[in-house]
Amino acid sequence: MKRVKSTMLLSLAAVLTLGTAACSSGNSGGSQAGAKDAAGNTGSEAKKEVTLDYVWFTDGIEGEVMKAITADYQKENPHVKINLIEVPFKDLGTKLKTMISGGKPPALTRITDTGLFANQALDLTPYVGSADSFTSQYIDSIKPYYVVDNKIIAAPMDVTANGIIYNKTLFDKAGVKVPTSKDNIWTWDEFNASLKQVMEKGGAKSGLVWDFTPHRWSTMLYQFGGSMISADGKKAAINSPEGVQALEYFVKLHKDGIIPPSVWLGSENPNNLFRSGTVAVHWAGNWMLSNYKDIDTFEWGVTYMPKQKIRSSVPGGKYVMAFKGSGVEKETAEFIKYLSSKEVNARFNKESLFISPRKDNAKLEYAFGKEMFEVFADELANTTPLAANDWSRQDIVPKFSTDLRSHIVEAISGKATAQDALDKTAKLIDKAIGEQGK
Repeated sequence: MKRVKSTMLLSLAAVLTLGTAACSSGNSGGSQAGAKDAAGNTGSEAKKEVTLDYVWFTDGIEGEVMKAITADYQKENPHVKINLIEVPFKDLGTKLKTMISGGKPPALTRITDTGLFANQALDLTPYVGSADSFTSQYIDSIKPYYVVDNKIIAAPMDVTANGIIYNKTLFDKAGVKVPTSKDNIWTWDEFNASLKQVMEKGGAKSGLVWDFTPHRWSTMLYQFGGSMISADGKKAAINSPEGVQALEYFVKLHKDGIIPPSVWLGSENPNNLFRSGTVAVHWAGNWMLSNYKDIDTFEWGVTYMPKQKIRSSVPGGKYVMAFKGSGVEKETAEFIKYLSSKEVNARFNKESLFISPRKDNAKLEYAFGKEMFEVFADELANTTPLAANDWSRQDIVPKFSTDLRSHIVEAISGKATAQDALDKTAKLIDKAIGEQGK
């Protein structure tokens, strides 16, 4: 009896031991057979927990929008923690350089000047598909910003455009109708004549105020058929006949009193001038729509920019870029795919009052300014790729852009001809191009 009893006890102990082993097997990895992770995945489906450092700067309300989007992503993907590292825009470049040089690049960042970190960027092509299939989702004019050597170095999140905001009260008083369709856009001479009429009959003190930046001026350069750099990126093109004609016309607008000298030859703020209600048109960026929301002393709106040889705006915007060597490249690419999807991108831009770069998000149900945003989006859809080809070259542009602005001022003030002013700029561009790779 004792032998039988001992045998039974040993057998029971063995069963208990096996059961305990089965329950504890793989516990350290959290992915044992039959166990579930927080997302409900079982066995080998359970995913390793990762943290994505996301370097971010905020211009307005879009920071809160992004926080809500990342929170939703984390609920859907509980193995991913997104660490939003907020920095002022002026410190962004320094922050990224420090992290990269220290051997600890972030998983991703929000960025405007994609060219500055093109060599450190993770090629997203293996994760999002071919460059052609990915880029086909976005407006054509921004492609040079995020595709380099057929590699996708970033994903577009929002875009900016230059355009015109007009004082509807003054135009109505003068009896001047603005274009209501892209099929009846003004030529530059027609636009000029309309501005004169608003000054003469509508009481506008100035016809047009224009932001004091070479970026905004370059809109006219592209409309006249010019560019700053040749299409192949090998030489300056700004002093072409088309470029000279564009600057001569800009000088003429000043000489004729259409543009007040107080902005480009002084220090007056064009935003304040437009707010005063005495200016017919502000040549500005789409971000001014939310800035002007509070104007209640006159009616204002948006219409199409004039054209010369072609229609064109100048695209800018923000992108999300992943970095090589973060150790979480796959998870970062998955998150970027989520951010750039039609639905999430629409939410980000609609709630932030931005323009979406996606072709299928050209018309969003904004809480404010829906029709105005659509005009700016149409300007971008009809923009020459040469504009992005120029402004995406952030290894080149900072070396001459301040001088370009100074040379434009010289032409306006009569200290140089348009040809001489742009010839000087062309020499600086050629020098900057020649220094590449040295």
